[in-house]
Amino acid sequence: MTDKPKKIVLAYSGGLDTSVILSWLIDTYGAEVIAFCADLGQGEELTPVEGKAKSGGASKVYIEDLREEFVRDFVFPMLRANAVYEGQYLLGTAIARPLIAKRQVEIAQAEGADAVSHGATGKGNDQVRFELTYYALQPDIHVIAPWRIWDLGSRSKLVAYAESRRIPIPVTAEKPYSSDRNLLHVSFEGGILEDPWREPYEDMFVLTVAPEKAPDKLEYVEVEFERGDPVAVNGEPLSPAHLLARLNQLGGRHGIGRVDLVENRYVGMKSRGVYETPGGTILHAAHRALESLTLDREVLHLRDSLIPRYAEMIYYGYWFSPERRMLQTAIDEAQRPVAGCARLKLYKGNVTVAGRKSPHSLYRPDIATFEEDAVYQQADADGFIRLNALRLKIRSKIFGSE
Repeated sequence: MTDKPKKIVLAYSGGLDTSVILSWLIDTYGAEVIAFCADLGQGEELTPVEGKAKSGGASKVYIEDLREEFVRDFVFPMLRANAVYEGQYLLGTAIARPLIAKRQVEIAQAEGADAVSHGATGKGNDQVRFELTYYALQPDIHVIAPWRIWDLGSRSKLVAYAESRRIPIPVTAEKPYSSDRNLLHVSFEGGILEDPWREPYEDMFVLTVAPEKAPDKLEYVEVEFERGDPVAVNGEPLSPAHLLARLNQLGGRHGIGRVDLVENRYVGMKSRGVYETPGGTILHAAHRALESLTLDREVLHLRDSLIPRYAEMIYYGYWFSPERRMLQTAIDEAQRPVAGCARLKLYKGNVTVAGRKSPHSLYRPDIATFEEDAVYQQADADGFIRLNALRLKIRSKIFGSE
């Protein structure tokens, strides 16, 4: 696209980057800019967004409540897959981007906009996540990524730019780390966190108390599932968004879900991130507990072998790819029997499974018992072991023990 865009839809949060970008787009292109902010559970952070966007020059502001869609259609499918990136990260930021970008494209189409823009940097994952979604849903869309083309090459320069134009921002030179919040988690990066040896400030956390300051009394919670999705907490049926919010409260007061990691970004560099995911951590443990009862061994092992690949698809931004959709279909088929209740203990940052039950349980006490039974013939194990040992015995006769 060689012509200057006339109308741009900006994914706007009201934070440092997008506050500056809103002004920069107007100055650079002389275009009409529509600000779009998705309510994914940011809470009070959304209160000033409309006023800030309008004062910054936005011609129109969309603030849309997408919390139920976010949890139902994005978080829960990911939960059914037990997706964890590099063994620790529950993908709270990554899973939000395809929904934001999807709705942004829809608004652009409804408004007749000829371009979309985002605040992701040229060093990060989010630029890929946003733009792969844009192109998957509207192949000819014009994308403006200011971080890749302007001369404001650092957050300190953005702070200076904002101050020169009296743009109110939540980040200062004294507290320069940035955060991203939704119903699944809060993430923190940049600033003091760029030193992986430096411990995060305690006052940085917003969803969880420090585990050592959590109550000295443990708390039980029961989570019920149907077809792999959580549907109730402590016997109370809840919508997806309300259920996750409830578990965030329970987990947060017990210091559950803090993660401090150095992860491998898709663009090739390592990055230090700090995350709070209290409700998601509880759901992951509860879901695993029920799967242990209800999934066939080979189905469980095959699905688990696919988790790293599935998690990469989400982390890298391929939510709307054919391979993710294909894999999701297989995962959802495997989740049909995952129903019942998991009981967990919450105590000082830990989630411990205390019990699980399911109408579809494959666990048979009469077979697993160490007492005498009339079902399992222990002598049958002789032939089973001999057959499985045959190849090992043959190899040992040829090569020795090595």
